[in-house]
Amino acid sequence: MQVPATFQYARATGVEHAIELLTRYGPEARLVAGGHSLLPMMKLRLAQPEALIDINGLDELTRIRVDGGELAVGAMVRHAGLLASAVVGEHFPVLRDAERMIADPLVRNRGTVGGSLCQADPSEDLSAAFCALRATLVAQGPDGRRVVPVREFFLGPYETVLGEAELLLEVRVPIRSHASAYRKVERRAGDWAVAAAAAVLELSGGVVTEAGIGLTAVGAPRFVAEEAERYLCGGPPDEERFAEAGRVAGEECRPSADQRGPVDYKRHLAAELTVRALRAAAARAQGQEA
Repeated sequence: MQVPATFQYARATGVEHAIELLTRYGPEARLVAGGHSLLPMMKLRLAQPEALIDINGLDELTRIRVDGGELAVGAMVRHAGLLASAVVGEHFPVLRDAERMIADPLVRNRGTVGGSLCQADPSEDLSAAFCALRATLVAQGPDGRRVVPVREFFLGPYETVLGEAELLLEVRVPIRSHASAYRKVERRAGDWAVAAAAAVLELSGGVVTEAGIGLTAVGAPRFVAEEAERYLCGGPPDEERFAEAGRVAGEECRPSADQRGPVDYKRHLAAELTVRALRAAAARAQGQEA
């Protein structure tokens, strides 16, 4: 039987208390919410934190609300809660699409939005979706609160800009007139992505005025295909431009060969899924469900 190394345990009663505990226990402390990533690593002793700080009691981080023209999603919102939210489904179909393909009901009922982002797993679905939406993240530490654009949050695989005693509080996304979609290829239902793409389009007068393209599991810098986004802006949302944007996205990602496929295959998927996500977003902009 796999057993984790010895650790101390503390249960936070509020945000300030959680930060106090993080400061007290130091850099070897870890927060635990859903625990689906951390606890298996502890059992394998790939992670050996000296202290676990349980934040499941932080009810103030479990809310989804509209605040000042933005959707605010608390870091402790469960995946199932995000999927079930009517306001999320109405304004951000890309999040609903992504949540439908995250793992299984057990994981969605316990795993959290904040945990997924802070894990910074290169195959994580919500990271690409929020990057396509150009979300911002609100974090708090000993020196107070700060706001970080999600595209500046990820430093690399499993690494973020959060300090040792900082806590992610919520994700904020402007509610604007746009259309969005998420498309994914996985080896079996609920698996990590072989590749996935998120697309967000703002249209005016038959022209793309802003585009967001997030890519998962293919080594896109900070989950984004920026060159493909720039290419789309200023032109019509048609098949020719979508195909070229897909080609550009496939070229700018940096996939690694692994058990899910070779590099060329993943580039092909990145390109194809970008086209599919853009096509679905454009269809939704015209009132068609995709």
